[in-house]
Amino acid sequence: MIAFVLLGLPVAVVVAVLVSAAIRRQPRAAVRRLLALNGAIGGAAAVLLVLMATGAVDPAAAASTATAARDSGAAFIGAGIAVGASTIGAAIAVAYTGAAAIAAISERSEMFGRALVIVGLAEGIAIYGLIVAVILIGKA
Repeated sequence: MIAFVLLGLPVAVVVAVLVSAAIRRQPRAAVRRLLALNGAIGGAAAVLLVLMATGAVDPAAAASTATAARDSGAAFIGAGIAVGASTIGAAIAVAYTGAAAIAAISERSEMFGRALVIVGLAEGIAIYGLIVAVILIGKA
């Protein structure tokens, strides 16, 4: 439960950034949405703090649940998500850089080496996900 309280600030920042982009179009509605979302996040954090203060939420039980989740294969799920998400990201990056590389090579054939390096960097994203998966599985 403490994680929810600690995650409230990053969520508020992300929401503020998204809403600030919407302010350019409808400033009054965006400000109302920003206030409502920040109020909801603050309210949830306050409720969680009250639950922890009254003893309704036991941090020791949460820790034992986290240990049980780790033992039940959560590391393998995390590894799968890491590989899958990084592979999808690499595919999107290679799609854009590959198309631009082919266009550049068709105009100037001496750009082949530079284009190949840029496409290779985009493919490196998938390798990073694979490394994270190996680290997660090694700790399981």
